[in-house]
Amino acid sequence: MGSRSVSGEVATVTVEKIGGIDETTVEVPPGVTVLQGRNATNRTSFLQAVMAAHGSEWASVKGDADQGHIEFSLGGEPYTRTLTRTDDGVVGSGLGLLTDPTVADLFAFLLEDNEARRAVERGDDLREIIMRPVDVASIHRQIRAAEQRKEEIDEELDRIASLKRELPDLERQRADLREEIAETRDELQRVEERIDERDVDFQTTQENRDELETALDELQATRSELKRVREDIQSEQESIAALRDERGNLAVERSGLPDAPDDRLESLESDIERLRERERELSEYTTRLQNVIEFNEELLSGEHHEITDAIDAKPESVGDITEQLYKGSKTTCWTCGSRVKPARIESTLQSMRDHLQETVGEIDDIEDDLDGLTDQRDEIAETRARAQKLDETITEVDTEIERRQSDVADLRERRDNLSARVEELEARVTTLRTEEFDEVLDLHTEANELELELDRLESERDTISEEIADIESEIRRNDELADRREEVVDELIDLRSRIDRLEAEATDQFNEKMDDLLDILGYGNIERIWIERTDTPDDPVHTSDDGVTGSTFTLHVVRSTDGGTVYEDTVGHLSESEREVTGLVFALAGYLVHDVYEEVPFMLLDSLEAIDADRIAALVEYFAEFPTYLVVALLPEDAQALPEKYTRITDI
Repeated sequence: MGSRSVSGEVATVTVEKIGGIDETTVEVPPGVTVLQGRNATNRTSFLQAVMAAHGSEWASVKGDADQGHIEFSLGGEPYTRTLTRTDDGVVGSGLGLLTDPTVADLFAFLLEDNEARRAVERGDDLREIIMRPVDVASIHRQIRAAEQRKEEIDEELDRIASLKRELPDLERQRADLREEIAETRDELQRVEERIDERDVDFQTTQENRDELETALDELQATRSELKRVREDIQSEQESIAALRDERGNLAVERSGLPDAPDDRLESLESDIERLRERERELSEYTTRLQNVIEFNEELLSGEHHEITDAIDAKPESVGDITEQLYKGSKTTCWTCGSRVKPARIESTLQSMRDHLQETVGEIDDIEDDLDGLTDQRDEIAETRARAQKLDETITEVDTEIERRQSDVADLRERRDNLSARVEELEARVTTLRTEEFDEVLDLHTEANELELELDRLESERDTISEEIADIESEIRRNDELADRREEVVDELIDLRSRIDRLEAEATDQFNEKMDDLLDILGYGNIERIWIERTDTPDDPVHTSDDGVTGSTFTLHVVRSTDGGTVYEDTVGHLSESEREVTGLVFALAGYLVHDVYEEVPFMLLDSLEAIDADRIAALVEYFAEFPTYLVVALLPEDAQALPEKYTRITDI
């Protein structure tokens, strides 16, 4: 089921100075591998080495060494981790299989103290554990941001709809002007053709004739220049319209980018640095605390006997006669040398374990916050870079528009000067004309009037065209905005249903797998063990700081009597074996819901002694379906019940 290309590959694990292991190399093929042996045979140490190879911090350096090493080869890829003992505890370094082993620690590495596995026994909040890998608060922040974007888009769509209603009137005005311009141009062309056809004999003196001809030639040239200038104005107007269109598209993209003040980035950087420092402090602290717990566990299991022997050999540790009588039922406390019952040390250790889990939970929360803050910082930086680029491009376009508008203004000034010069020349010709020239002069006068009218009409058309172009540019945004709105709505639907889907899938997976295993394992009078998911909008326990509400997971136990009567029992009445199986199934539900198998090829099982051998065999067979590699630590008598086809490792 895993996405990693490791099918058929043998994983090689080389361990040096980790836990109780001095040095060993173990090959683990795909499928089920059974670590068979008595207690204190380094089975758990090997499992912790595998966890460390994945990047987990749940491993310790051997008591007589300053460094431990794990070399891990999987699918042709080597991974090396080094654990170093420092004054502040054990520090891990090197490349592990996983960038973040949090989900694997919670749902794949099911050792005795695994939090998901112990949740049922301790009565923990099952929903909180199953949803821990999901940043619920971040999802709700995304929902609020998406709702804000949707509201802004709706406002823009309303404004564009209003512009759409104005557009038909403007288009009718422009169409009327275009028709009037075409008619004026036709009339002007007819007048110009008549002027060209005339060959006037002025019958004036040669001097007057030459002066008239000069004035007429200049008049004709001036009118030609006036025509060229008008065409240049029209060309520049078209270029400006194209630039405005381009600017509108750039502005659309720019308006969709949120602005972030500098102090927000500074605040994010400060928060990230603060959280990283806190994470480092807690990681070092948990490493030291884990070492203390493991050392005491090893003492209780009989390891490090040289320490207890040395303490017992001191005269001050002998005690009185009464103490000697009870010595057989007590063990030596290595910190003070007194004899105490193991149960008292175990009770203290359990408190330390609980504190360790709380600290690890705080680290997980910090890592989630770090991920969210880093994503925000990167998104803001990327958005600001794009916004800066767009602003620069818009500025360039604005500069080009201003330049062309300045050119248009110059051309219009040139046009006005030429028009004035035409009037001057017409006045000059009037004083020089003869009767035969009147018709030609009238034609020139008419042509000039038509030129002026044409200029007025085109200027009015250009103004309306600019307004239409602006509106059409906005209208073109409509489809894009509608698409963006649809995307935002889809995003809202996905965000609002994501938590519900995960919760529903988690309960469905648990209930389905629990039904399967109860049927397979045959626990007498247990009819069903199932999780009920109920909404608790008014329950402050399930409400986050920003008002996020969730659901409650309630674990139900249904039993039946010999007479067939069905009744609901409590978790506290489950046998140790039943609780262990229930905890393992709950961890498996998290494993499947979060698709852990896609990134984590190994699943580890330990401390199954509370379950009888035949049921362990059935449980292992059921779990083997999901991971690529399932490694199980078992006592010899329990391992005998498993099929011979499973790989067995007896010496670590």
